[in-house]
Amino acid sequence: MSRTSNMLICDICTQEVSSVEDMKSHMLLAHVEHEVSCPLCTFSGLTYDELHFHMQTAHEDMLNNWDKDVNQCDDVVQQKVSGSNVSGDTTASDLFAEASERHNDHMQYDNSLQGFREDENELSEGDFCNSSLSDSSSCTVSSSSNSDFMANASCSSSVVCIPNSGSVKEKSEACELQFDLGASASVTQDDVTMLPECPFCCEIKPSFEELEFHVRTEHADLVDTPTKDCKKYECPMCSLVCASCQILEEHVNLHLEEGSRNEDLAANACSDLYLAKQLQCEEDKRRRAEESQKEKEEFQKLQKQFGMDNSGGYKEQSLQNLERAVARGRVQPMEFHLQRVQMMETLATGVDDGRTKTSGVLDALCRYYNNSAPEVNCVWLCSNLDHFSNSPGDKGWGCGFRNFQMILSSLLHNDTFKNSLQEYRSIPCIPKIQSLIEKAWKEGFDPQGASHFNGRLQGTKAWIGACEIYCLLTSLEIKCQILDFHKPSSPSGTHPLLFEWIQNFYSSGDSCSNGRVICTSKPAIYLQHQGHSRTIVGIEERKNKSYCLLIFDPGCPVESMRKLLRQNIDGTALKSLRKYIGSLKHKQYQIVAVDGVLSAEEKAVSILVVYLAYIF
Repeated sequence: MSRTSNMLICDICTQEVSSVEDMKSHMLLAHVEHEVSCPLCTFSGLTYDELHFHMQTAHEDMLNNWDKDVNQCDDVVQQKVSGSNVSGDTTASDLFAEASERHNDHMQYDNSLQGFREDENELSEGDFCNSSLSDSSSCTVSSSSNSDFMANASCSSSVVCIPNSGSVKEKSEACELQFDLGASASVTQDDVTMLPECPFCCEIKPSFEELEFHVRTEHADLVDTPTKDCKKYECPMCSLVCASCQILEEHVNLHLEEGSRNEDLAANACSDLYLAKQLQCEEDKRRRAEESQKEKEEFQKLQKQFGMDNSGGYKEQSLQNLERAVARGRVQPMEFHLQRVQMMETLATGVDDGRTKTSGVLDALCRYYNNSAPEVNCVWLCSNLDHFSNSPGDKGWGCGFRNFQMILSSLLHNDTFKNSLQEYRSIPCIPKIQSLIEKAWKEGFDPQGASHFNGRLQGTKAWIGACEIYCLLTSLEIKCQILDFHKPSSPSGTHPLLFEWIQNFYSSGDSCSNGRVICTSKPAIYLQHQGHSRTIVGIEERKNKSYCLLIFDPGCPVESMRKLLRQNIDGTALKSLRKYIGSLKHKQYQIVAVDGVLSAEEKAVSILVVYLAYIF
């Protein structure tokens, strides 16, 4: 407690009272019964002695500056009282009244900066007031509690007192009136020397209220007794508790930056993955397109190879070859027209023109084996037949049809099959054979083969194989069997079982022997392998007990076959006919062998069996 003129000033809250009894009441009501706290910092929960010691030690400079300001104010008042420049109208009481009013104004302004405002509850509980001034108008001078303001006294004759009794509203209005009067006093630029500064982080605040709130919230962990209302800021992303909202904001920003980086990495990874997938899809698409194009080209090659490319059939190819021969000078125009007329006649009658037929070859072979061939122990020959070579109209695709012509000629030379083949006393031409196969398909034979060729052979260059020969012979009521040698029967890749089967086939049944030559009544055998077909007409048994097949090849030209009809031929002439075991090295072979004649009932059963096999 300090004294200024006739007034007593509380060292804790700078409240002025007029007597010692009033000061004791003020201390009891304001600082003992209430929670004692330092008005200059956030210290609270102290006794009076502890608070006094705290203010004398922690705020010594501020108190010294305040005492200095009070003394300067007293000197100014004394000078004005005793000075010669005081007018006669100015009295000492006027000077003290002016100083007192000036002091009250500064007190109200200083309290506003420190946050020293009482709420309605404090006004209702408190029973203190500003004591009225005495008639002598004692002079009081105040300074800022933080020594931030230096003021010169100015005189005023008005004083506002807060009543000790009355409602809370009346006390509040009185306080507001007193503050308004204090705020009306003029404050110059020189009055403001320094704004309040945070002792922990040196941050400057415009008022003590904001400074106090700043210390309580930002530096609560540095104060001995943190306030109860200090907030804790919990991170919504990781539940970390932060001391301030700024720290929480920085912490959350780190989360967001990390999430953004992760999102960028994920986006880049997704972008790379998408690019890789896109490249892979493009590569797969390009590869599929190449494979599709390659398959298309291969299919077109196969279609062309097997005569299914819609480029015409026997007639078209014959005319093209004739025209080409005329253009190259190998055929005269007159001969061109004669051959064209013969071809049209053949197509109209359905009978082969015989231009590629060679007859009497088996007779020539009998003479050869009887007169020479010392290396041969025995030979079996089929019934007599004619050789048919490919013509310009079926070259490259007509071997199956030519082999059928040779087998049919062998059957026609055999009395066993003449009754069944009365309608075919003449060998049909290739277009006629195509129509016969289509007819067999329509009767129900080989439905799978029919679907393969779309039920159409005429007008095409489609190849035929063992299945089509079997189908055609069965439709002609010829009993036959088809055998498949699907893999080699020897480690060297040959088919010795095929040779044995053929030897057993020709050695069984009726036959007539003429020396080493055994002429059987068995017809020729159709032989098929990949890409070509031929006709087996006999088999040799040599001195070393090995076998050699005698084969008619439709690819052999007519001129070469007709050389065999000469007298006194030697073994060299038979080179094109002989096929040893080592010569047949294809992986798979099929044969069609005739066994006899079918009755009408057996033919119907054959159709039913084929149909059921196709369904199931």
